[in-house]
Amino acid sequence: MKEMEIEKSEEPIEKCGYGRYQHRTLPPAQGLYDPANEHDACGMGFVVNIQGHKSHEIIRQGLTVLNNMTHRGASGSEVNTGDGAGIMLQIPHTFLQKATAGFVLPEPETYGVGMLFLSHDPGLQQQCKQQLAQIVAEEGQHLLGWRAVPTNNRGLGEAAKAGEPSIHQVFIQQNSDLQHADPQAFERKLYLIRKRAEHEIGPLMGDQPFYFAGLSSRTIVYKGMLTPEQLKTYYPDLSDPEMVS
Repeated sequence: MKEMEIEKSEEPIEKCGYGRYQHRTLPPAQGLYDPANEHDACGMGFVVNIQGHKSHEIIRQGLTVLNNMTHRGASGSEVNTGDGAGIMLQIPHTFLQKATAGFVLPEPETYGVGMLFLSHDPGLQQQCKQQLAQIVAEEGQHLLGWRAVPTNNRGLGEAAKAGEPSIHQVFIQQNSDLQHADPQAFERKLYLIRKRAEHEIGPLMGDQPFYFAGLSSRTIVYKGMLTPEQLKTYYPDLSDPEMVS
C-alpha cells in the first residue's frame, strides 16, 4: 500500500468544517513518539497459544480478529468486492495428508507448500506447472505434486470475480542433502525457486495471473481480493476441523 504524506500545516481544520479542536498537524515529537514514524498501513492481528498447542480454535479466532479489522480495508462501488484480505497459518500437515491425492507427504518441514494463483486456461496452467517442475529440478529439489484448492465465489462482487484466478497448491520436497544442513537452508532454496519462477515464468504469461501468495516449509497463506468476512466462505479449507495452527 502506498504511503501517504500528511500535509503539515498550522491552519486549524475547523475552516474545512471538521470541528474547532482538530488540526491537520500531527502531535510534536515527545518521549518515544516521533511523527516521522507515522504511516498508513493495512491492519494486522496475531493469535498464539503460548504453550505451543495447535488447534482449529486458533484459526477460528484469527478469522474473528480479521473480521474485526474490516475498517482497515476498503471496498469499491460494490460492497462485496474488497481490496484484499488473508490469513497466514502454520502448515496443517494432518489436513494436507488427507487433502492431497496421488502422492504421499513426507515428514513436516521436509516439504514446502506454495499457494499459487494461475490462469483458468488449462494450457497455460500446464505450461506453468511444467516450467516450475523444471526450475525445482534444476535447484536440486523434488516436486511431489499439485492440489487444486476448493473455492466458493458465490458471495463475490462482479469486479472480484472478473479478476479471480485459479488457485493451486504445489508441494516441493527437500533434497536429502539439506536434511542435516542449516535449518534455514531449505527455506532459502524455496525462496530462490519462487524468485526464479516469478522472473522466468511470470513474463511469459502476459496479462494472465502467475503469482505466489507464499512458498514455505513452515507457513501457508490463504488470501484473495476479498473482504475479511468473505475469506472463510471463499476457502472451505479454513472451516475443516483438521485445519490447525
